[in-house]
Amino acid sequence: MIAEMEATLVGGTRAQPFHIATPLLESWALSQVAGTTVFLKCENVQPTGSFKIRGIGHLCQEMAKKGCQHLVCSSGGNAGIAAAYAAEKLGIPATVVLPATSTPQVVQRLRGLGAEVQLVGRVWDEANARAQELAKKDGWVYVSPFDHPLIWEGHASLVLELKAALKTPPGAVVLAVGGGGLLVGVAAGLQAVGWQHVPIIAMETRGTHSLHAALEAGRLVTLPDISSVAKSLGAKTVVARALECAQELKVLSEVVEDTEAVSAVQRFLDDERMLVEPACGAALAAVYSGLLAKLQAQGRLSPLLTSVVVIVCGGNCIDSRQLQMLTAQLSHS
Repeated sequence: MIAEMEATLVGGTRAQPFHIATPLLESWALSQVAGTTVFLKCENVQPTGSFKIRGIGHLCQEMAKKGCQHLVCSSGGNAGIAAAYAAEKLGIPATVVLPATSTPQVVQRLRGLGAEVQLVGRVWDEANARAQELAKKDGWVYVSPFDHPLIWEGHASLVLELKAALKTPPGAVVLAVGGGGLLVGVAAGLQAVGWQHVPIIAMETRGTHSLHAALEAGRLVTLPDISSVAKSLGAKTVVARALECAQELKVLSEVVEDTEAVSAVQRFLDDERMLVEPACGAALAAVYSGLLAKLQAQGRLSPLLTSVVVIVCGGNCIDSRQLQMLTAQLSHS
């Protein structure tokens, strides 16, 4: 499957993907903090504002080939925007089910893309139950935000771009984990290009830490609630394949507090003039909170890192006003 994707990237015959090859930028500011070269894989500049279009776009294209008449997706925001964008490109109707806590700008963006929006429940798991019920209708196809082999295959394209740009493997790849689709896709991509030895630093906020809890328990764990402000990471249970990847490869699961994630968002805005959401702040906090140095001191990460790639996963679920509110809210909590 990955070989076919590689052919696509170098001009194969498969349908043109909906995602773009995103910039890989060396960050002077983050490199100074980390003490090693930090590259930013800027998935926030995808047409849909996040990495999700890689996998979900690929899945939707394949479903359209099989005669899908209506796409239905559950989402915390980013996956729904990717599904709605793909549906519009394919000329297929789409319904996106969001938690009622979703931001107004996400709802507006979805409706602007022509999707029907339903607001159900407080957390993604409740919205997902509704989406799966809707998908029982004849001709409707359920689009998971993160749990499908075609989604993982699409996300793996990110690593093919890293190899083309870097040539040699980085010392680590840092990413945020919600449901675990990005982790699975990146793991598949690293294995496909022979970089399976590269450590993945899997970042979650406390209150969305379903992967970390699963690794500690040695089995899938369902969190009682999503209590973090990083709602885009809000799956109470990580996908089973993500737990398997974390057990098979060198995956360092780390949890940061909301204050660290939101602080990272603010510092990143100041350093790079890009506004990203707290879910992405969880990944950036690996650098800004000093976690990389801590992992090196503990012997869990090489003291001689050639470089670190941070996947800047997205920035749909945030605006300047919300960042100010989150900063004020967390400073008083």
